[in-house]
Amino acid sequence: MTGQMNTAVIVAAGKGDRMGDDIPKQYLLLGARPILWHSLKTFETCGEIDRINLCIPKQDFNFCRSNILTHLDFPEKINLVPGGTRRQESVYNGIMAIDGAAGKNGIVVIHDGVRPFVKTGHITGCIREAVINGACILAVPAVDTIKSVSPEGRVVKTLSRDCVQMAQTPQAFQYDLIKTAHEEARQKGLTGTDDAQLVEFIGQPVKVIRGDKNNIKITNRPDLVLARALHAMV
Repeated sequence: MTGQMNTAVIVAAGKGDRMGDDIPKQYLLLGARPILWHSLKTFETCGEIDRINLCIPKQDFNFCRSNILTHLDFPEKINLVPGGTRRQESVYNGIMAIDGAAGKNGIVVIHDGVRPFVKTGHITGCIREAVINGACILAVPAVDTIKSVSPEGRVVKTLSRDCVQMAQTPQAFQYDLIKTAHEEARQKGLTGTDDAQLVEFIGQPVKVIRGDKNNIKITNRPDLVLARALHAMV
């Protein structure tokens, strides 16, 4: 893509309260390296990614440089960006840290730092479709029966699994589209459960391509146990 640079915005600013550990989940070990290292490794070695804006708490900058970036092949690709109090704010900070015409003409690939099993094909596939369609996400079909449930805990209806999928990251967007979506959400006080929902809020379509059931997000202790088992199998 001549004159364009693709930027990954990787968010890892959470405290990991659901993990019940003193150490933020992104820094817990998966094998010999922190979970975040594994996520970064795939992005930094991906030829389609020119720059990485890593959004973490500012007080973690020195720890991250010493314990994670120094163990990567191309740490110069990574720019540390202060994360926000919520994921959506962290992503916005990462988008706003993209500078230069090349970056603003390229694709923004947003990824959860605690999805360590992302594959290069996931990244390149999302970028390819975002170039064509403006926005693209990974998703996997639901395998369990999905119920719509009322606040009182009663089933409202059973949803067809043929039209229900579970979204993952990475999610890729043309720069102007995702910047506009985040800015409008901020102005209107809207919160999305993922970045694609913010694009949906402004009426733009989002392309979906097949993800991977092993591309899990580590949010609690059972997730970590599963992740360590998956890592041991590699």
